[in-house]
Amino acid sequence: MTRLAERHILGISGGRDSAALAVHMRQTQPNLELEYFFTDTGKELKEVYSFLDRLEGFLGKPIERLNPDRDFDFWLREYNHFLPSPRTRWCTRQLKLRPLERWLKLDLEKGVKIHSYVAIRADEPNREGYQTTNGNIAVHFPLRDAGIDRAGVIELLDGVDLGEPEYYRWRSRSGCTFCFFQQKIEWARLMKEHPEDFEDAKRYEKTARDHGSPFTWSQGESLEELSQPERVKAIEEEFEQRKLKLLASRRSNPLANGTTPTVDDIYGIDEVSAGCVICHK
Repeated sequence: MTRLAERHILGISGGRDSAALAVHMRQTQPNLELEYFFTDTGKELKEVYSFLDRLEGFLGKPIERLNPDRDFDFWLREYNHFLPSPRTRWCTRQLKLRPLERWLKLDLEKGVKIHSYVAIRADEPNREGYQTTNGNIAVHFPLRDAGIDRAGVIELLDGVDLGEPEYYRWRSRSGCTFCFFQQKIEWARLMKEHPEDFEDAKRYEKTARDHGSPFTWSQGESLEELSQPERVKAIEEEFEQRKLKLLASRRSNPLANGTTPTVDDIYGIDEVSAGCVICHK
């Protein structure tokens, strides 16, 4: 009986965890024929692209760019101009998962076994990653299996002089510029770091409202309201207060994580529901 061909794939999101997984796999299984891919929505942070270039340099091979067959504007019209949200993640479905499924479709139809390596850490026991009902896709979690947590991820990246993506200076995750999982402080920072992208998000929000959508990118207020100077000041002050409170609690706990707190840490976000693995890891 002839053995079916196999493929080994690793999705790169532009975030620290998937980059660390790529480093880990290169170090521990250098002879494995891994294919790296990045699903590009066309709305990614500029810092993501520069980090992908650096990561390619370390890996010594290209990261396949998977582009959607139809862009965000097309799908926004298809969904009656309703913005994507945590409850209706059509952006993930159409701009991330759809291109991946198209990339694998022919091989899966031929019965090729696909091994997918997913960047879920040892300190994320409740995350499961991309769920598939196709029996020819096997999902692996090397970081979890190796006991690598967030501190270990940062150590891996620093150990090969890659470091973290530049956007971690002001934002806690990769993904689209207008990702609805952003906290209000991240919207305020987007306005400062990439004002043209912030204005783009405001335009989408206005178009959605004009077509009867009740949703805004940031819960409870529009970006027009959020961008007012007094509101930005209040958001920044509230964030700093939370940060100081978290740091104080860490100092009193000898077992506390010693890494720099992220927005998710400060707001107590549950990572099980806070993001899409294929976008953010």
